[in-house]
Amino acid sequence: MSRPGQGVMMPGSGLGFPPQNVARVVVWEWLNEHSRWRPYTATVCHHIENVLKEDARGSVVLGQVDAQLVPYIIDLQSMHQFRQDTGTMRPVRRNFYDPSSAPGKGIVWEWENDGGAWTAYDMDICITIQNAYEKQHPWLDLSSLGFCYLIYFNSMSQMNRQTRRRRRLRRRLDLAYPLTVGSIPKSQSWPVGASSGQPCSCQQCLLVNSTRAASNAILASQRRKAPPAPPQPPPPPPGGPPGALAGQAQRGQSMPRSQNANQDPLIFWCVGLQSSCGLFSPLRVPALPVKNLNGTGPVHPALAGMTGILLCAAGLPVCLTRAPKPILHPPPVSKSDVKPVPGVPGLCRKTKKKHLKKSKNPEDVVRRYMQKVKNPPDEDCTICMERLVTASGYEGVLRHKGVRPELVGRLGRCGHMYHLLCLVAMYSNGNKDGSLQCPTCKAIYGEKTGTQPPGKMEFHLIPHSLPGFADTQTIRIVYDIPTGIQGPEHPNPGKKFTARGFPRHCYLPNNEKGRKVLRLLITAWERRLIFTIGTSNTTGESDTVVWNEIHHKTEFGSNLTGHGYPDASYLDNVLAELTAQGVSEAAAKA
Repeated sequence: MSRPGQGVMMPGSGLGFPPQNVARVVVWEWLNEHSRWRPYTATVCHHIENVLKEDARGSVVLGQVDAQLVPYIIDLQSMHQFRQDTGTMRPVRRNFYDPSSAPGKGIVWEWENDGGAWTAYDMDICITIQNAYEKQHPWLDLSSLGFCYLIYFNSMSQMNRQTRRRRRLRRRLDLAYPLTVGSIPKSQSWPVGASSGQPCSCQQCLLVNSTRAASNAILASQRRKAPPAPPQPPPPPPGGPPGALAGQAQRGQSMPRSQNANQDPLIFWCVGLQSSCGLFSPLRVPALPVKNLNGTGPVHPALAGMTGILLCAAGLPVCLTRAPKPILHPPPVSKSDVKPVPGVPGLCRKTKKKHLKKSKNPEDVVRRYMQKVKNPPDEDCTICMERLVTASGYEGVLRHKGVRPELVGRLGRCGHMYHLLCLVAMYSNGNKDGSLQCPTCKAIYGEKTGTQPPGKMEFHLIPHSLPGFADTQTIRIVYDIPTGIQGPEHPNPGKKFTARGFPRHCYLPNNEKGRKVLRLLITAWERRLIFTIGTSNTTGESDTVVWNEIHHKTEFGSNLTGHGYPDASYLDNVLAELTAQGVSEAAAKA
C-alpha cells in the first residue's frame, strides 16, 4: 500500500511554513531516542501555535496545558525542547498535513503497550491506518513503511509478522490539530501584560525585583573580565527521518538525551516564566555562561537547568552546553578473558518463585521478638499514635485471638515499645516472611526477605579498570529478570508485570571491599531484596520491576549520571544500605 499523508518540511529559519494561501494542518513533533518523530497532542500543538503567533523566537511552557509535561519548555528560536529538571534537549519540528487527513479530523490511532497503557502511533503511520480504515480495507500491511506489522480492522489488533504476537488497537476521536493558511505573522515582542505602574506581587516578579541588582553586577563583572561571547550558532535544520512506530518512550516519561550528541555543541537559551503579569522579557545582553558541561568538573544537568531558569527569570540569557554521553559499558570482552571472582564461589545465582510461609501466624512472630511490659510509660505508640497506657488505635479495626488491645511489648535488641496489636497489624500488612522491622530505628529481627521476581544474577571479572581504580580489575554483575505474572506478595496478584532494561549491568572494583559488597549482594539477591515490583520513578510506569533501595553503579567509564565512578563513598554507602536491609557479615555470623 502506498504511503499517504507524507508530511512536508519546508526550509527556513528552523520553523516550517506552508505555501501561501494553502490550508494545512500543523503538527508539532519531537525527536525521541530511537530517532523517530513523535507528535505532541492536539491540545499542546494549539498552545504552541498560539505562542508562536505572539513571538516566533520565544519559549513555550508546555506544562500550562498538560500537567504531564510540566518540566518541558520549547525554545522556538533554536527549535529544541528543554527539560528543566535534567537539562535534556531534543530537536522539535513543525510539520504539515492535509486538512482531510487524520490529524485534521482529530482522529488518533493507538496501540496497547505491555503496561496496559495506550500509545499513539507516529503521525504518518496514523494517517496511513486512517486512510485504509476509511477505504474499508479488512487489513493493512505496514511493511512498505519499514515495519513488520499487520493491522486487522475487524479485530482491531496489530500483529507482529515475525513473532505472531498481537496487541490491541483503538481509534480515538480527539481535538483536531490546528489549521493554518499561508505564512505565520512576523515575530512580535514578548508580551509583558498590562502595566498599571504598580509592581506585581507574584513570586516570579518578586524574584526579579530582588535579584536584578545582583544580576546586573554579575553581568558587569562578566563584561570586564570575560572575552566577548562567541556568536550564536544557527539552529539545526528541522529535517530528519519521518515518524515511525513509537518505541517505549511515551509522552509523560523521562526523555533520554538525544543520540545526535555532536549536534548543537552550544545553545543560547532564553526561557520566559509565566507570572500574573505575563511573560518576562529577557534583556538583550551578552549570554552569561552557567557552565561548560563538556569540560572538567561536571555539573548535574538538572542543576544547570534550574540555574538557567532562575537567571532567565532575572532577565539574563543563559548559555548551556550539551553534556557528554555517559560511558555505560566497557570495551568488548572475550569469553576467555572472563574469570571467576577470587573468594566467591560460582559465576551465577538463580532465584525461583517462592511461596509465602504459612507455618507462623502474625501473633507468634510478634511475640517471638517482644517482651511484655506490665507498666508501660505514658508516651505515644509511634504506630497508632495513641498513648501506650491506653488501648491500641487498632481496637475495633483488627482483632486477633489472644492479643488484647491494651497489651504493650518491648523489642528485644533496640528496646522500643509498641502495642502488640499495632505490631501485629504492621506485620500483617507487610511481606509476612517471619521477620519484623522496628518502625522507629529500622532494626531487623529475623531474616528479612523481599518480593523480587524470579531471575538470574551473574558475576565475573573483566580485564578493565574503573575510573579511580586504575590498578584493579572490575567485577561485572549482570541481573536478568523476565516479564511474568505477579504473585500473592505483589501489588496486583495475577496481573502481568514488565521488566524494562534487562539484562542490567553493574560494576564493582575487584578489591577487598568490592568483593565484600559482592558477597553481600549475592545474599541480598537470594533473599529477593535487590528488586521489587512497583512504579518506576523514571518513567512513571506501574507494575514493573524496579530497584529496591540498594544502589548499584550502572555506568562503567564515567559518572555523568551519578551512577558511575569515581565515587569514593559508594562502597561504604552500599554497605550501609545492605545493613539496613538486614544483610551484613555480622548478621550472617549471628
